[in-house]
Amino acid sequence: MLLLLTVLLVAAPALARPSQVQVARQFLLAVLRADYPAAYALLAPETQGTMSAKQFREAVQPLRIQAKRRGQPFDLYKLGYRISEANEIRSFYSFMFKSDTLASKPEVQLDVTFQDSTAARILTFGLIPAPQTRRK
Repeated sequence: MLLLLTVLLVAAPALARPSQVQVARQFLLAVLRADYPAAYALLAPETQGTMSAKQFREAVQPLRIQAKRRGQPFDLYKLGYRISEANEIRSFYSFMFKSDTLASKPEVQLDVTFQDSTAARILTFGLIPAPQTRRK
């Protein structure tokens, strides 16, 4: 019996931690389908500490509006690192809507950043460039 248990434990695949791009995609898919609890759970503790679940729902509405306007399918557009004026290095992933595929560059990007290259939870999110509102 002990031998069988040992074989099962060794043979069982270890659950791999999802990559940052997978977490970013999970987050955006949850936001676009209005699964706010799942999306909020993917935020870094420091982000959750500065944004209540209600504030989060409000903050993601521009992403949902763009998805309704452009269609929900999206693809990874670019990834890399951003260096702040304080020399903080952040990993980022930008996604474009598939409706922008034929454009020379996407009009709007869904942007997700992480604290660093090893972080498993999202630090910030938003649209690049932010849609401009018309002044009356």
